[in-house]
Amino acid sequence: MPYKLGEVILSREVIAQRVKELAGEIARDADKDKGLVVVGILTGAAFFLTDLVRELPEYLDVRVDFMSVASYGDSTKTSGVVRIFHDLKSSIEGKNVIVVEDIVDSGLTLSHLLGLLENRNPASLKVCVLLDKYERRQTEVKVDYCGFRIEDKFVVGYGLDCAGMWRHLKDIKYVIEE
Repeated sequence: MPYKLGEVILSREVIAQRVKELAGEIARDADKDKGLVVVGILTGAAFFLTDLVRELPEYLDVRVDFMSVASYGDSTKTSGVVRIFHDLKSSIEGKNVIVVEDIVDSGLTLSHLLGLLENRNPASLKVCVLLDKYERRQTEVKVDYCGFRIEDKFVVGYGLDCAGMWRHLKDIKYVIEE
């Protein structure tokens, strides 16, 4: 099914400002003596995570790790089946962890992932998402830091893709199915 780009819903300037605000909220809440392990969910969150951690103050001990999970494949709808392709390199036991995700909609992938990470006994486990499609929620997940709530339309840019396309866009745009 062919797709085309629609209108910009979040400009790069608006995104940059909100990322700076989120970093401030995280820094305010962080235990300055224990530091943070920031876990990015590849591939979509890589852009957001990079900008976010660069806005955190240098007095925080920030470690970055990545996981790769998927429930979309090449579709615009979740399959409901969560697959882990790449796991963390380091233990998170006893550490303060923030999971950074590009978008949460049904909550199924994130809920599954949080259950997996909770079993690894972190001191704390929080979630930071750039985009929240709350009206699509099928299972409840707690989002501690949210960039933007958006309506239930498929979006791309700033790390978000459609079948691998348009991750590189600096703005976030709607996708239109032709």
